[in-house]
Amino acid sequence: MTNEAIILEKMTPKHLDRALELSRQVQWPHRREDWELVQSISQGIVALEEDRLVATVMMTPYGDDAATINMVIVDAAMRGRRLGRKMLEEALAKAGERTCYLVATQEGLPLYEKVGFAVTGETVQHQGVPLRVEAPAHVAWSESGDHANLVALDRAASGHDRTALMEILRERAKFAVIRDAGEIQAFAAIRSFGRGLVIGPVVARNDSEARALIDFLLAHHQGRFVRIDTDVSLDLAGWLTGRGLNHAGCGIKMRRSGAACGQSKPTHHRNYALVSQALG
Repeated sequence: MTNEAIILEKMTPKHLDRALELSRQVQWPHRREDWELVQSISQGIVALEEDRLVATVMMTPYGDDAATINMVIVDAAMRGRRLGRKMLEEALAKAGERTCYLVATQEGLPLYEKVGFAVTGETVQHQGVPLRVEAPAHVAWSESGDHANLVALDRAASGHDRTALMEILRERAKFAVIRDAGEIQAFAAIRSFGRGLVIGPVVARNDSEARALIDFLLAHHQGRFVRIDTDVSLDLAGWLTGRGLNHAGCGIKMRRSGAACGQSKPTHHRNYALVSQALG
């Protein structure tokens, strides 16, 4: 059957069960709830062949200037038919003039380069059941009135408007914070994901704050399987391994400049770093 027989349509909740099957086919840990989270804040596309879902892609917008491309999956039986590129081009069309980001596997790298993505760095994944650690005394759980400050700090660190993402994390995640003179200066989120829990985002002014936030979350979730993805340039790998979170793979960070942004880089406050993403 040719690609002309394939229909592309908007992803809706009715597609999630089959999307879950596709992610299991490529051995991703996502639960249906994890798909629901991304789908709720994204513009998703599915490919159907005779009403059977055979490919997915998500474009998650961050305001008007940026987006992430994620959940790019093509059924194994459909590979070699340029369907992956077609799906990617549809997602980029939805992104419009936004600068787009994604995390690629080595296998997917050539495709992304062909449509204008360039390598910007590397992420490293750590996961496992953490060793016992003490919760730092200067870290605490966030309070009900903290959300607006968390959104502002996330924007300072990422350089983008991720309000929709932060709003859904408000419902599904727990936030640890560090305060200075009563003001929140750093935070980290933890939520259910895959086999257990995932930490991210982590926004901090320095390594010491990032490690304290992560330790606080690990201390309060002893015995649970935890995953965290960090930028390899932050050099947290050895420290995370020492906490019982073993290296579990790497991803290639890529960026495609939007027409409105040229080659400019996202602006972010130099005092803050996004140590761990929320969606990758």
